Amino acid sequence: MKKITLIIGIMFCSIATTFAQDATKTTDASASAAQANNPLANMTALSFQNYYFPKLAEAPDAAFMNTTWVRFAKPVAKGKLLLRASMPFSSLGIPNTNGVVNTTSGTGDFNAFLSYNFVSNATTTMGIGPSITAPTASDDVLGAGKWQGGFAFVAFVAKSPVFQFGGLVTWQASFAGDEDRPATSLAAIQPFYFWQLGKGTYLRGAPIWVLDFKKDAYSVPIALGIGKVVKMGNTVFNMYVEPQYSIYVEGVQPVFQVLTGINLQFMK
Repeated sequence: MKKITLIIGIMFCSIATTFAQDATKTTDASASAAQANNPLANMTALSFQNYYFPKLAEAPDAAFMNTTWVRFAKPVAKGKLLLRASMPFSSLGIPNTNGVVNTTSGTGDFNAFLSYNFVSNATTTMGIGPSITAPTASDDVLGAGKWQGGFAFVAFVAKSPVFQFGGLVTWQASFAGDEDRPATSLAAIQPFYFWQLGKGTYLRGAPIWVLDFKKDAYSVPIALGIGKVVKMGNTVFNMYVEPQYSIYVEGVQPVFQVLTGINLQFMK
């Protein structure tokens, strides 16, 4: 666990140094397609993401999980602040002693993040701010049962109209809630990269590396998928599918997952 944390930390220190460099403006028309993947874009956005986990490590073979995230992002203060709210809807299947898979479905824990965008120009966006998670899960197995607070840092670099990259780093720990539920301390690191193929089609990867410090568990997936950006009127539609495979796993964590999603950016 400590080795994985150290490797990831060194990697993101290197990326952060690149982010801090001055950006040069680009006037290429394909830059608009690149901005469709910018999580800090100065546009109201609504997204639907579905993660299907058919295989979980250290769990029965028939165990599975499926989580759909509904996210809404709204820029305020002329784009200097971005509020993002996320609600998960999950299904967890666990086989009983007879091999029958019992499925529990419902809402998960609601999360909100407020980003202060201290760098925002044509090619580079960087933001940091507080994050809070509320124990809204409809069943104990679908949430932590704790209020959790922390921070999130996100960056997006689009110096090239062909290749864009960035990352999202979050950490949160429990501070209140059900006293009978265990305390939490979780970090998530999400590198993302996009290669524009032209006409709105692009290759992508946005795996989430999870570090659970309380359970000494982690999952480090790699990913490669494909997406398509289509503009209709004042709305930009971004649709994608992305298989992900975990190369390092410890604890009850996904081994393989498939991410599908659609993101809508409203230009007015």
